[in-house]
Amino acid sequence: MKRLERAGLALLHLTDPETAHGLSIRALQAGLAPAPGPVTSPRLATTLAGLELPNPVGLAAGYDKNATAIAPLSRAGFGFIEVGAATPRPQPGNPKPRLFRLTQDRAAINRFGFNNQGADAIATRLAQRQRGPVQGYVPVGLNLGANKDSPDRAADFAAVLATCGPHADFATVNVSSPNTEKLRDLQGRAALTALLRGVMDTRARLATPIPIFLKIAPDLTDDDLKDIAAAAFETGIAGIIATNTTLARDGLSSPHRSEAGGLSGAPLFDKSTRILARLSALTQGTLPLIGVGGIETAEQAYAKIRAGASAVQFYTAMVYHGLSLAADIATGLDRLLARDGFSSIDEATGTARADWL
Repeated sequence: MKRLERAGLALLHLTDPETAHGLSIRALQAGLAPAPGPVTSPRLATTLAGLELPNPVGLAAGYDKNATAIAPLSRAGFGFIEVGAATPRPQPGNPKPRLFRLTQDRAAINRFGFNNQGADAIATRLAQRQRGPVQGYVPVGLNLGANKDSPDRAADFAAVLATCGPHADFATVNVSSPNTEKLRDLQGRAALTALLRGVMDTRARLATPIPIFLKIAPDLTDDDLKDIAAAAFETGIAGIIATNTTLARDGLSSPHRSEAGGLSGAPLFDKSTRILARLSALTQGTLPLIGVGGIETAEQAYAKIRAGASAVQFYTAMVYHGLSLAADIATGLDRLLARDGFSSIDEATGTARADWL
């Protein structure tokens, strides 16, 4: 299977990145992908903000934007998956080309701009999936976005939650995408607190309230992080996802390194892990954190956990290593926990935080 996967990746890399992305989704829908089911063990099984995860290795938002491949992704080895981002109304996103491979750097730059089919279509697909508790079930969350031309972007997040929340296991407020003008301005304390209150008010009206996470940018100062932590505690959200893509371009060598948009992949690992560790220190380990950014190996996933993460997510690494990476990372993480004498993810979380401060 690995040989076939490598051949498939090679073929995909002969096409432009956005076309390859679409073809990979179609391959999943056709059953042409690894399907080992959720990887789990007594060490890997964990609880995140009330969500029962078979393992702490998740798929980050942005891959399955329109929730069209939930079933095959749920069988790929992940412990949880996140789809979207969804906006209240469908929107085409930014002009193409808007996705670039940085092969020499094992990275990507995107400026998609929340292209998606809208909350109603995505809610319909979420509602059609089989939900737990059943054997092999993994939680599915939705990344919440705002329409580019919205007169009230803060209200958009609550609107998407109202539409899709009854069919999701968790939701993420995404105010950290660099590809919608002025969206990151909502990370300021006053604006963020007001936005999160609106989302949490909507959550309270759901028949079954779900955990709400906040996804933050890596390009933040220490004061910014203090404000975000304060807003998180004040509004009672379930946790923070650290981090989204970066605007920095340090140390890149690929031809597309100067393209506008958010940089993801290997170059983001150190930067995002430092933000994660600092946030863990600021919150004294009392707020669940999901570590994202640059993960390609089980060792890197383990480093995020030891820096303060209760779970991790990745996406860009699949461009270079394939979907089987999900099971590989989960299996490798189990070995690393056993090697170091940890009986659970919780025991390992934050044990090397000081190394990143």
